[in-house]
Amino acid sequence: MRNIISFMHISLDGFVCGPNGEMNWIKVDDEIFDHVEKRIMKTDTALYGRVTYEMMQSYWPTAADQPNASNHDKNHSKWYSKAHKIVLSNRLKDKQFENTTILSENFIADLKAIKETEGSEILVFGSPSTTHALIHAGMIDGYWLFINPILLGSGIPLFSNGSSQKLLQRISTHEFKNGVTELNYEVKTS
Repeated sequence: MRNIISFMHISLDGFVCGPNGEMNWIKVDDEIFDHVEKRIMKTDTALYGRVTYEMMQSYWPTAADQPNASNHDKNHSKWYSKAHKIVLSNRLKDKQFENTTILSENFIADLKAIKETEGSEILVFGSPSTTHALIHAGMIDGYWLFINPILLGSGIPLFSNGSSQKLLQRISTHEFKNGVTELNYEVKTS
């Protein structure tokens, strides 16, 4: 069975973005890009909410073609074009996108069926609302978190009220020179 892993940058006080969706506090650099790229290149499926998907679609399909494209832009653009994309959305359900599956009303049953298919883990990129829905449905199998050294004070939390208690098993940690710490957990099933 394929696992669904939440890949998220998070503030030390538990927020994934500021009150108005701000993400300008997230620290990324070549060291983090290289670290993340090693895992992502082994992944064949990405899961997004509509807002994050539209943001990704507006940049990654052509990022490698830009004259000042970095190695990260070229590599991620290539991966993005090959990866199967799953989008949870009620608004996009009638639209067709290349290499993309849109799930809406019955997304839990549809995702359970997808988890039974061949393939790698399914990475949920950001997408706080989607992540909340998956947490509440018990569909998240692991958390790949990048803790940024900042206290936001308010914003959209990763874990919202009503989340049920889950025991986690730490898989790995990694400290980056810029102060970000990666925490990699799997949800314990028993």
